[in-house]
This record gives sequence, C-alpha cells and structure tokens, in this order.
Amino acid sequence: MNPRSVVILGSTGSIGTTALELIGRNRDRFRVLALSAGGDNVGLLAEQALDFGVEVVAVAKATVAQDLQLAFYAEAQRKGYAQGEFRIPKILTGPDASSELAAMPCDVVLNGINGSVGLHATLAALDAGNTLALANKESLVIGGPIVTRRAKPGQIVAVDSEHSAIAQCLRGGSPDEVRKLLLTASGGPFLGKPRSELANVTVEQALEHPNFAMGPVVTINSATLVNKGLELIEAHLLFGIPMDRIDVVVHRQQAIHSMVEFTDGATIAQVGIPTMTVPIALALGWPDRIPDATRPWSFAEASTWTFQPVDDAEFPSVGLAREAGTRGGTAPAVFNAANEVCVQAFRDGRLPFTGIVDTVARVVTDHDVPSYEELSVDDVLAADAWARTRAREITGVQETHQA
Repeated sequence: MNPRSVVILGSTGSIGTTALELIGRNRDRFRVLALSAGGDNVGLLAEQALDFGVEVVAVAKATVAQDLQLAFYAEAQRKGYAQGEFRIPKILTGPDASSELAAMPCDVVLNGINGSVGLHATLAALDAGNTLALANKESLVIGGPIVTRRAKPGQIVAVDSEHSAIAQCLRGGSPDEVRKLLLTASGGPFLGKPRSELANVTVEQALEHPNFAMGPVVTINSATLVNKGLELIEAHLLFGIPMDRIDVVVHRQQAIHSMVEFTDGATIAQVGIPTMTVPIALALGWPDRIPDATRPWSFAEASTWTFQPVDDAEFPSVGLAREAGTRGGTAPAVFNAANEVCVQAFRDGRLPFTGIVDTVARVVTDHDVPSYEELSVDDVLAADAWARTRAREITGVQETHQA
C-alpha cells in the first residue's frame, strides 16, 4: 500500500503538532509533502520540515523568510548533517502561501489554521479535488454554502472531536433515520459560576481547560462556549441537519464526544479519552482507522458520567450562535469575526471576559443580513471586515492583531 500524501496547514499549532506525532509513528501509511505555519515559531517549523523531508514550507509572514532559512541551517547542524547532505525545502511566503500548498496534488490536506483566515485554503483544497481534513471550523462557519457548494460528497472530513464523533455515529443508520444530533461540551473552567462572578476573570484562568490542551484562542472560546456555538453551526452545514434538531449538552468528563439520536429511540455515542489524536487519525485515514492511534477508554476503572443542559443565562453564546446560524447569509461570519476581535482584546487586557460575548451580541444585533441570490466570498469578507470594525468601535479598541 502506497503511503497517503499529506499537506499540513498550521503545522506548529496543537492540531499540526499532534498530526505530525501521529504520522511519525505511522510513516508507512503517510508521507508529508508540505507544511505551513504563521511564522511565529520558525525553529519548530524547520525541525518538522527536516524530520519529515518535506518538499515545500510556507509562512504567512513574509518578513521571516530569512529567519526560516537560517533555522534550517541551524537544525541541520543540530542533527549532525554535513554541508550538502540535506536539501532545504522550497519556501513560500505571504498570506496566500497556505492556499498554494492546499492546491498541491495530494491525498489529504489537513487545515489546522486558526481563524477565518483559513477560508481561502479550504476553498483551494476543495477546488483542487483534495480530501479536506477540516480542523479550521471557522472557514466552514463563515463560508457556509460557498464551502458546501464546492465540496464533492465526502470530500470534507471533520477533525473537531464532536463532528468526528457524529460522523462515526452516523454509520449506525441511514440519514432519514436521524432524529437529532447531540454535541457534548465540557462547560469550560467556569461551569456553574454565575456571570456576575466572571467580570474579573484573568486570561490565565480562562486558559485552564478541564480536559484538553489546545491553543489559546480555542481554549478561550471553550471558556465562553463560543466554540460550541461555532460547532453547532458547523454540524448543521456538515451533516445537513436543521439547527432546531441539534442540541448541546454539558458532559463534564468528555468521555462521550457526541451522540446521534435515531427515530426509533436509540442513541449512539462515541466514547474515547479526551484527545485529538483519534479524530485527526480518522480524518487522515478516512474511512479507515489507524490502529493504536491512542489508548481506549478503560471500562475496568470506575467512573461517573454526568449530563446537564446548557444554562443560557450563564452561556448566552450558544443561543446567539444558533440565532446567527438560523439567520444564515453573512450572520455567522459576523458572529465569528466579532468574537476573534474580542478574544484578542481580552488576551491583551483591554476587554473583560464577560465583554467578549456581550460585544459579539451587540455586533450580531447591529448587522442587517442582506438578501443574497448566491452568497459570494466577497460578501463574506466584507461582512467580516465590517464586524471587526464594529467590534473595535464598541470596545474602543482601535488596533488588533491576528492571533
């Protein structure tokens, strides 16, 4: 069996590093062709590129190209290569570099880019006919029908643990037998605390996720449950289930990653330890499983699983996302863009924790969703830019930067 060729976008983030660890243990199954990253950690990118012998690397920050080249030489020296014993990969730079990699002929593109900037890479991978292992949920949320129109059946494989779980559960029945999708949520670090106690939450406290080790933006989104709101919209788009048939349930232990309720009353759940390794492995090998990707949940040890509904007063973000997803058009893009600005403002100490969702709610309310004959990328990007400007006006933050 020839190894699957893989392009990894966002290779120095938590999704990318986990994927490369998995591939490193399964080099007979996968071959890494190219890697991309933002450019904040050129040392790690150079190490990854030489470890896997990739052909091309890309960085979004054009200013770090020389630093990356020097990092290649330093890494080669550290590995003990003599001059001429290694080949420096081709280096691409700029905001379109990841999209160039996504369009390369390959078996799978893993889009682990963080935020809405991943939209162009998602579309490039689909247009090239590559299987898209999608961890960049924002590109599907904001792109909506633009993305789903371009995707062939089965071309998008979800990497989010919840959507991977649903895809696995859906193997247990036909589409017309599905009554409801149930997304599970940990509740983040502030479950059970009234909003009145959260105004003075620090960034460090918001980053204390109870189960998963993730990047800062995703972790803060989990603390506000905005992440679950984005996942709700994503589930609707991925599986074609109406928004009112998708529920969110708080399951603190995160042993069950999500569930599907069928019309006969049966509910199928996917169980596993809290790790991204299994959904990443399944996305890279889809529809086949990768043996021993990680250890299974141990039923030989006593454990208790709890479930409770989402408290809308404590976590208004889920209802807000449902509203945006139901309105459709550019509303999900506005929801996501305003949140990205507010999360950065919170990380910079310029917005209180509760101000994140409060501001997003104001921006979504202020947005008048036009009627579109057919939503375009330009429509989405214009709404994204408007939402960022409006969020900065409300918060008084005039400058921001991409996380």
